[in-house]
Amino acid sequence: MENNAQNEPATSNLSNHTGLERVSDRELLVTRTFDHPARLVFEAWTTPALFVRWWVPRSFGIELLSYEMDFRVGGRYRLVFKAGPGEMAFFGTYREVTPHTRLSWTNEEAGDSGQLTTVTFEEAGGKTRLTVRESYPTKRALDDAVASGSTGGMEETLEQLRALLANAGA
Repeated sequence: MENNAQNEPATSNLSNHTGLERVSDRELLVTRTFDHPARLVFEAWTTPALFVRWWVPRSFGIELLSYEMDFRVGGRYRLVFKAGPGEMAFFGTYREVTPHTRLSWTNEEAGDSGQLTTVTFEEAGGKTRLTVRESYPTKRALDDAVASGSTGGMEETLEQLRALLANAGA
């Protein structure tokens, strides 16, 4: 029989596990708890110099070439990546920017198939539960996003965010 002390690290790591769930035909939900206050997690999302350090999954082998991020309601963002021999851009408009609690933006590069992304930051006991909800206009749009792998890097991306926050606190 194992004692509780031996199980604590595993339990602690599970609390910071990234959960990815398809909650309906048109919605994807990602959750993760960070050992930092909401203010710091929110700043990592809304400070461009920090955001670009963790957002791109390293294993994807793509390079961020340029970024513009205007974090205000009605503000626009544009991220341009080098992917193989070409470039790809992600862009849209911020719909909600509520400091330390909520961000929401459109994903316009996919045209009518683009999703609305909403991120909430819920603090309790100095930790932050992050929830990312991607709402697609149709079942097919979500099916296509999953099939293309565009939703597959979230676990790695949020682990990179965890590492950035841990290093910032050191």
